[in-house]
Amino acid sequence: MQTSLPVALSAQLAMEKRLDTLANNLANVGTAGFRAEEVKFESVMSRASSRTVAFASQGQQYLSTRAGALTETGNPLDMAVAGEAFFAIQTPKGTVYTRDGRMQMSDAGELRTVNGEPFLDVGGAPLQIDPNGGPIHIAHDGMITQGGGQIGAVGLFKMPAGANLSRAGTSGVVPDAKAQPIVDFNEDRIAQGFVEGSNVNPILEMTRLIEVQRIFEQAANMIQTSENSLNEAVTQLGAPK
Repeated sequence: MQTSLPVALSAQLAMEKRLDTLANNLANVGTAGFRAEEVKFESVMSRASSRTVAFASQGQQYLSTRAGALTETGNPLDMAVAGEAFFAIQTPKGTVYTRDGRMQMSDAGELRTVNGEPFLDVGGAPLQIDPNGGPIHIAHDGMITQGGGQIGAVGLFKMPAGANLSRAGTSGVVPDAKAQPIVDFNEDRIAQGFVEGSNVNPILEMTRLIEVQRIFEQAANMIQTSENSLNEAVTQLGAPK
């Protein structure tokens, strides 16, 4: 049995998925708090012929948790995480975790995302300040001070080890296991007046994009060669003796 054709097709399917993730990553290079999407491929062994043949799997997608670069804005309503923790926000679909700490204050003093979703404290309650109470200060542990008094604390949450993250919106994620509130701020802390950018490395992603395109073309050439070989064999077998 000819195995080069199905092997090449499996490679093309795998590379098509990788191309989609690379294109999406590059499109969000400038998106605050965006987590790059990666794909893990494995070989699938099959007895497609008299010998074992290795096919490319369709790939398992996952979100990269590496940190993006922090940019100082000087805006007291901007905050970023130094470490691996996430902010929590309330959405119509439930709690979502994000690294995008750009806050906006509503007329009622609610601290919301740029999309209007409330930021939450460690207990899951929306954060609120006095709209007429003057500037706020956010400490490294998330404690919010306004007018000399403590009025709340920004919640920081850490993903459990081995948790799989699903994308929720542009910069949000949802884990498949319950996130844990941060109580020790030695490794994870908040930086007020900073914004974390996307963790996409555009140069690396462009290099990967070129590499994947080349592999896709090589697989296409293999398919064409396989088809030509098959057609030639059919022609020879069908020729009059």
